[in-house]
Amino acid sequence: MPDDSKMIADAIGLSRQMPPLGRRGFMTAAAAAAAGYTMAAGPIQAQSIVTTDTAGLTAGMVTIKVPDGDMPAYRAKPANVSNPPVVIVAMEIFGLHEYIKDVCRRVAKAGALAVAPDYYFRHMDLTKATGGMPQILPVVNAKSDKEMFADLDTTVRWAKADGGNTDRLGITGFCRGGRTSWMYSAHNPNVKAAVPFYGPVVGAKNPVTPEQASDVVPKIRAAVLGLYGGNDPGIPNDTVEKIRDAMKAAGKTVEIIIYPDMPHGFHADYRPSYRKETAEDAQRRMIAWFRQHGVLNATGA
Repeated sequence: MPDDSKMIADAIGLSRQMPPLGRRGFMTAAAAAAAGYTMAAGPIQAQSIVTTDTAGLTAGMVTIKVPDGDMPAYRAKPANVSNPPVVIVAMEIFGLHEYIKDVCRRVAKAGALAVAPDYYFRHMDLTKATGGMPQILPVVNAKSDKEMFADLDTTVRWAKADGGNTDRLGITGFCRGGRTSWMYSAHNPNVKAAVPFYGPVVGAKNPVTPEQASDVVPKIRAAVLGLYGGNDPGIPNDTVEKIRDAMKAAGKTVEIIIYPDMPHGFHADYRPSYRKETAEDAQRRMIAWFRQHGVLNATGA
């Protein structure tokens, strides 16, 4: 999957006919850019965008030092709360734009220090991509799992220094970030719970991505809740069912929800793929999973 451009495009809906920019309800390119969204993700559906305020939060961009530079990240955490749990938010292939920042604020409202690192920063700021998938995919496909894990390990250490409790560590992610959620859960045994949204579990193996989620089941210690669309052309349901069965056979804690008829990207409120009721249900399940498995407090912040 990681180097199959058509599969990625099919999965996120960019290969299907989309409403043109400027149609009622969709932002113009200039408005979308001004609002902090990535135009390469396709038309921005203004009327469905969820905006979470920062009341009671400390939120904004931060810098995380990595060996070869300064990695931008967005961090949101409860204000005046000592030692909150930590949740990494692994972004889609479209960069650290407003949707991912808002997810951080939603998780922070539930009581966590939520941080989304821009681990593609060495190549470009993907939120500024104007060339569509031909510009984005080479950047994404060049990101090795080894470097990704190192960046996330550094992010965890940074979160601890920022006052977070990394003994209560969780991760969630979307699309390619969903795959990252699976893979990092196998890499870091301290991850208590993971919630991948429509993250591929099989795919091409190469020096950049030598393993896929289906290969690393024995290493996963985290409780995993997978949230998938039943009508996702890029992620066949049977591949998700197989990893669920493999996890159970290995004695792992896992739950897989496949929402009937839902497309890829059903949680992405800024895109035409958004399905409000399903997205809200999935988000409730995510927060409940983190509470059930020791990341978030049982009763919230």
